[in-house]
Amino acid sequence: MNMMSPIQKEASRAAILDEAHIGDIRGALGTIRRHDHGPRSGFVARWKTLMAIVGPGLIVMVGDNDAGAFGTYTQAGQNYGTTLLWTLMLLIPVLYVNQEMVVRLGAVTGVGHARLILERFGKFWGAFSVIDLFLLNALTLVTEFIGISLALRYLGLPQFWGVLASAMIVMLAVSTGNFRRFERFAVFLVFGSLLLVPVLMMVHPPVKQIATDFLVPKLPQNGNVGEVMLLTIAIVGTTVAPWQLFFQQSYLIDKRITPRFIHYERWDLCLGIALVVLGAVAMISFSAAIFAGRPEFANYTDAFGTAVGLEKYAGRLPAVLFALALLDASIVGAAAVSLSTAYAIGDVFSLKHSLHRKPSDAKGFYGIYFALIVIAAVLVLTPGTPLGLLTNAVQTLAGVLLPSATVFLLLLCNDTDVLGPWANSRMLNLFTGVVIAGLVMISIILTASVLFPELDEQWIVGILAGGSILGILLTAGVKALEFVRRPAGVQVKRRGPRQKVDVYDNWRMPSLDELPPARLGMLSRVWMIVLRGYLLVAGGLVLARIFQLATAGA
Repeated sequence: MNMMSPIQKEASRAAILDEAHIGDIRGALGTIRRHDHGPRSGFVARWKTLMAIVGPGLIVMVGDNDAGAFGTYTQAGQNYGTTLLWTLMLLIPVLYVNQEMVVRLGAVTGVGHARLILERFGKFWGAFSVIDLFLLNALTLVTEFIGISLALRYLGLPQFWGVLASAMIVMLAVSTGNFRRFERFAVFLVFGSLLLVPVLMMVHPPVKQIATDFLVPKLPQNGNVGEVMLLTIAIVGTTVAPWQLFFQQSYLIDKRITPRFIHYERWDLCLGIALVVLGAVAMISFSAAIFAGRPEFANYTDAFGTAVGLEKYAGRLPAVLFALALLDASIVGAAAVSLSTAYAIGDVFSLKHSLHRKPSDAKGFYGIYFALIVIAAVLVLTPGTPLGLLTNAVQTLAGVLLPSATVFLLLLCNDTDVLGPWANSRMLNLFTGVVIAGLVMISIILTASVLFPELDEQWIVGILAGGSILGILLTAGVKALEFVRRPAGVQVKRRGPRQKVDVYDNWRMPSLDELPPARLGMLSRVWMIVLRGYLLVAGGLVLARIFQLATAGA
């Protein structure tokens, strides 16, 4: 007779796809036993619980302050001073709302983002989510190793051996078969991002000006409006990235976090957001301070140029700390981006995919991870590789693909069969809908700017205004049609009163084969058709443009 183990029985009752995802929570800073269901009363007990939970939010947020972010933020400071700091303030609620929905999906479902899209929206969108994530992350990894190369170049270390050593470190860190060991490595690097704080203090930027520009939106007085808007869009794109959704959901599942710890994971996310915003503010501020009134002002080159400027105008020590922070951030980003891809492919193809498993026990999962790292490192070290073109391709493809990721995130968080009592509230849906509309507009402008480099501010404003009006009219039209077609006497189902805490803590999504088919309203179906058309047209045009640039430079 075939007897199931307790772990197998628990996995069979829920949609958990890997048995390694069930067991004790062994975080970098603490442990919570699997059957520890006692109340957390008192500050000490809650603090210990928080320390055991922290990790996913810290890593995903600080991992987003990667090599690309270093380039974007220092460019904003060097070219426009601190006048664009307000964009970071506006992005704080966007970051929290997006990633908080991911937290709920991971803790409640036990299934990664890509697999949920496949199961709820069909093979086309499931395949699309994995393929676009793979392509985008592969290109993003190249930018991480470009950042490593620039940091090594400034520090006077051999770039060839340094890039290879960094690739080996990133691969070895995940391949021990010990989740806690990797998380300790990652959290150590997360706090390495604080190296930017002493750089800020050594430069002594005007604190009052920083606070004002962080809280009061305005545009640079002497800047080209079109260029400023594109850089603002780049800040949004580098701060809100598609891979974050896939990584945090899968990593949180791998850490074995369940619904009863969602409250603590939200605090973990807040800590991560605080660190990423602190780092971004520091980079924009000290870049603005050292280049103000200098010949280099408004003539940005790259992060290496920023390090050289720091040494020239502030001293050797802050420049070295900046280069070390860039190296640290690039390694964190490389690990997180690679893991998000390996997790997604493991989820979709039902491969063993967990950092609790050794490479010999999850060959496909680790094989994908290692392959991505090796390919990216080799591309950076190969003479003649169009690194500038690859960097631009990352930014553009991220802009094209971001709306689809956030649309599916919103749809999944309104699926009561998936989230039950954890589904979105009406107010959260309203806010998220506005955010998604803004991201779609940003995506269209970013794509258009690459396809048509001569795009000026009139066109950008026209796209924003025309797209907003078209979206409002389409939404209103569909809603009116739904109202007309609704049978007489039928009332719209509203969310009931908040359920008891124990119902929330114990509710998990059932296994995938027990879920009824997804029920999409007319508005959702219409916007998915529009989204599919946009992705096919914009994606095709962008790929054609990239091919054109690549062949022209060959």
